[in-house]
Amino acid sequence: MSRPEDLEKSLAYTTSGPVTPDSSSDGEGYVLDAHQLGANSSLRTTRDGQIILRPQPSNDPDDPLNWSQLKKHLILLVISATAFLPDYGGSMGAVALIPQAVEWNMTEDGVLQALVGNVFVIGAGGVTVVALMAYFGRLPVLFWFTLFALWSAAFCADSATFVQYEAARVLNGFFSTVAQGGGLIFSDIFFVHEHARKINIWSFFIILSPYLGPLFTGFMISAYSWQFAFWIYVLMTGLLRLSRESQPPHKSHLQRVIGVEQLRTHMMGNTFLEAMMRPVKAIIKPIVLISTIYYALIFAWVVGINTTLSIFLQPLYNFGPRQIGFFYFTPVVAVLLGEICGHWLHDGIAILCMRRNNGRLEPEARLWVVWIATPFMVAGLILLGFCLENAYPFMVTAVGWGLYVFGIMIATVGVNAYALDCYPEGSGEVSAWLNFARTTGGVFVTEWQIPWAQAVGPISVFNAQGGITAGAFIMVVLLQVFGKRLRAYSGKLSFRTR
Repeated sequence: MSRPEDLEKSLAYTTSGPVTPDSSSDGEGYVLDAHQLGANSSLRTTRDGQIILRPQPSNDPDDPLNWSQLKKHLILLVISATAFLPDYGGSMGAVALIPQAVEWNMTEDGVLQALVGNVFVIGAGGVTVVALMAYFGRLPVLFWFTLFALWSAAFCADSATFVQYEAARVLNGFFSTVAQGGGLIFSDIFFVHEHARKINIWSFFIILSPYLGPLFTGFMISAYSWQFAFWIYVLMTGLLRLSRESQPPHKSHLQRVIGVEQLRTHMMGNTFLEAMMRPVKAIIKPIVLISTIYYALIFAWVVGINTTLSIFLQPLYNFGPRQIGFFYFTPVVAVLLGEICGHWLHDGIAILCMRRNNGRLEPEARLWVVWIATPFMVAGLILLGFCLENAYPFMVTAVGWGLYVFGIMIATVGVNAYALDCYPEGSGEVSAWLNFARTTGGVFVTEWQIPWAQAVGPISVFNAQGGITAGAFIMVVLLQVFGKRLRAYSGKLSFRTR
């Protein structure tokens, strides 16, 4: 058992200057149980005195860790709502392609290519964003990217030809992804014991968004044109464009927003090369690489199903846009149930593991929820395949889809919380790579799903997807067994600034 004076040293924390992260990359995990402290300890705890605050906040009122709960959660809400937009806008094309194919005299599969490009750059753009933020600062990158996201959204709505539409979709995907590197904020304003619940909220917005897009678009295009749905998206982007977090006073707030002050004072501390290398340094860490591959293998089917399901449902159940819109209530309910369950599940398992480990929470404890999520994901995929091939009642199809989405919601939070606990000093980079995995895997499935199903049938397709999801679970087991040693072997992320 650790001595109180050892805990004092291990919890040292600074909020500015060179990074001295309160990280678990040394393989030791986090000591959170306040009962491990001596009576005269000066370490700060939660109000009930049960949990040690990690990192320890400074006495500076401008320290983000000292901000009020209201301010913290308003910032989290703005970031989460902004992260909602890319997949919402992207997924609108899964339903809009029906009238677009008629208008442009194309096949639906041909129009789908615009969606493929949009999905890919949502992931690739996130990796670029975190590197630019390390050099220019978060605020100017957020300002310029959301500005161009607004312009490109209007370009989508006003496109007269498919070529214009496809170009606009790619540009919008790249610029709108700026807040999906949302792991950036968690280690800045929330304590370690709060991470899972905050990631649960952030993930809820991201995973919900690609289902609300087709749901609302289905209703809108049944009464109006597909352009109307995209102008609503422009309005949503514009409203969030006006939202930004409060900042401490500066000489020129405008200069700070557009990035002039950062360039003039070199306040970010990274050279351009150092900033560009940060994502590279993150992905070569074995923990990050394995987590990224695993997440790609389980989330790829989410994107593939979401972008192609309307093509399956039309001939199978004779669904029109309105019926397809109603059908998308299924994953919305599943995500909501996953968020509600996760609100207690993730912390409950973490507390149980901490109590069994002398008050120490190791990152690998976050992965136990994946054991619960995996059966839901595998069963849901297999059932969905049988439904689509054998024309089971659409209610049964909805159950299969819902089981899979519920499981992916639980697993997403577990994987993100694990990666963030391993490398809090690189939270943005880690989050960006997981976002890249989420979308890139989906691009390939979107390309192959329809031809694959036409060649061998939906049962074979979705059985294979369920098998890959089950097989990928071996990576989770390996991380739980060897993760601590891998972290100790590979060391911390050596970034000049946080």
